[in-house]
Amino acid sequence: MTEDHQRAAAEALFCERVLAKTGDSVLLETLAGVDTPTSWEHYPKGEVYDPETGAQWYYHCHEPAHESGEHGHFHCFLRPLGPDGPIHHLIAVGVDAHGRLKRLFTVNQWVVGDDWLNAEDTIALLPRFDVHLGRPSYLVNRWLTAVIRLYDDEIASLIRSRDDVIAHHQPTDPSVSTHEDRALELTSEFYANLQDKAENLDVSA
Repeated sequence: MTEDHQRAAAEALFCERVLAKTGDSVLLETLAGVDTPTSWEHYPKGEVYDPETGAQWYYHCHEPAHESGEHGHFHCFLRPLGPDGPIHHLIAVGVDAHGRLKRLFTVNQWVVGDDWLNAEDTIALLPRFDVHLGRPSYLVNRWLTAVIRLYDDEIASLIRSRDDVIAHHQPTDPSVSTHEDRALELTSEFYANLQDKAENLDVSA
């Protein structure tokens, strides 16, 4: 898997480098044309969906900013049976105000309203997240794809931790299911540094 991870690191860094040439970033590209983003609104409008792979994502920002300095995050999903079939949340990818990767995390079902899938079946979908679309930004689509490839082992661990946390959580209101308990939002997280990860793989920026 090291070669796959090296290729993913190189692609993620390439996307950032090309965007930086014009003073852009993954975040600026995603919010292009938006003067003042509204907290929790989905960007781009209508979300992004690749009909060939079933990969889907949207971005939304925080108010106030996350304590880590995270501006917002990309929620990444997969629709294995097409646009009319079930949708499964894979991972959230947090970035700072400069579009730099900050963390990866999972959430309880109520947060995204997806069709629940257990950890191992969710992990099996990770290789299928592959967005090859020119809009809203080809570079953002490839960056997200590369990040999920690069951190697939960490994401798998996060998804397994998600299920473990949910299995052991006891809602204070017995009439509320664990998946719908608003007291449980974040289920696992991992702070990530793309440059450090690439260096560890001997991939230069």
